[in-house]
Amino acid sequence: MTRSPSLTPHAYLLLGVTLFLVLGGVLMIYSASSVADYVHYEDSAYHAKKQLTFAVLGAIVLYLASLWDFGRRSSNAAIDIRRPEAVAWGVWGAALAGLILVETIGVGKWGATRSLDLGFAFVQPSEYAKLGCLLVTAVLLVQLRRGDITGKTFLVRLGAVLLPVVLLIMKQPDMGTTMSLLFAVGMMLWLGGIEGRWLGLACAIGLPLAVAAIALRGYRMDRVTSFLDPWADPSETGYQIIQSLYAFGSGGILGEGLGLSRQKFFYLPAAHTDFIFAVIGEELGLLGSLSILAAFALFAWAGMRIALSCKDHLGRLIAGGLTAMIVMQALMNMAAVTGLMPITGIPLPLVSAGGSSLTLTLGCVGLILAVSRAGAARPVRSVRPSESLEAQRASSAQRRRDGGAHPPRFDRRRTSGRRGA
Repeated sequence: MTRSPSLTPHAYLLLGVTLFLVLGGVLMIYSASSVADYVHYEDSAYHAKKQLTFAVLGAIVLYLASLWDFGRRSSNAAIDIRRPEAVAWGVWGAALAGLILVETIGVGKWGATRSLDLGFAFVQPSEYAKLGCLLVTAVLLVQLRRGDITGKTFLVRLGAVLLPVVLLIMKQPDMGTTMSLLFAVGMMLWLGGIEGRWLGLACAIGLPLAVAAIALRGYRMDRVTSFLDPWADPSETGYQIIQSLYAFGSGGILGEGLGLSRQKFFYLPAAHTDFIFAVIGEELGLLGSLSILAAFALFAWAGMRIALSCKDHLGRLIAGGLTAMIVMQALMNMAAVTGLMPITGIPLPLVSAGGSSLTLTLGCVGLILAVSRAGAARPVRSVRPSESLEAQRASSAQRRRDGGAHPPRFDRRRTSGRRGA
């Protein structure tokens, strides 16, 4: 039995930041939801216990995901479910089936139908659809880089992957998740070597569509107008963001103290989910808010360092794309809660209450750790004096084409010389 390679220092940093955010999130969920939970469930720790349960489940998912051998390219078996292509399409297909089920038997809340009731928990397939789309995009980019598919085939398959998912998520409706998904895909395309002019063209096409999607739905336009001037309608459209700003204003530099939030007394809606960052700002002050921001900055740095240090192209795309998705979602949440952008309904990853979001994010962290393990397992190739400069360049070019390791190519003239000796 082969021993699993150890993690790199960047992976340990990523794991430590993740642990800090998860445990801090459980603590803040208890503080933010204790009053409402006692009134509604006669248990002030109702949501905190659920989050802790999902944290344990997510830790198991993280560990199993970190053991994935994404470098498996071939197998003697007719169907190998461990291969990257099988995993990527399997996750995408299961998530797409879940999104279709949401349209028929989904559970609605706050005007949106996004969840499936499994009896013991509510699951949001849109969270897992993001992972599926990113994994398939990474696989397609590797196939394009190797020349297995043409650029036209790549665009057709990418459109076939993204279009049904985006349409089903927008139908729920959930524009925030759609935005975070498309941004993460765009980041992965950039990491995959797609030229900037094509990404710019995609943005030029997508921006008018986003404006139209906002204009066609009245509540989305209300969010935009309340973002521009929340005090124009302080009791309706601007109420939530005003209460959030009150929370930050009350917190000051050091905060009111852990557990001493006033806004959680039914003033601030979604205090333990989408707006938990406001409760952090009220109870722990500016220092507490900056600690969360610094944690995600470290998360981004560690995740990108893992991606850039990976020699396998697929691993580089997986680590970079998943890191970008998690960090962008965090930035969107914090920007909405502080009034820097319209409210999107996106939770704060690893911190906000929500089983689907937590387990999915921990699973993504596990996949990033799997990339780190692969980097730790790959030995550093030493260049022998007998190897010519031309052979070194040819070998490097070959590795860049497919992201895999290759045996060194020896100089033919020196080889023939040895044979004649």
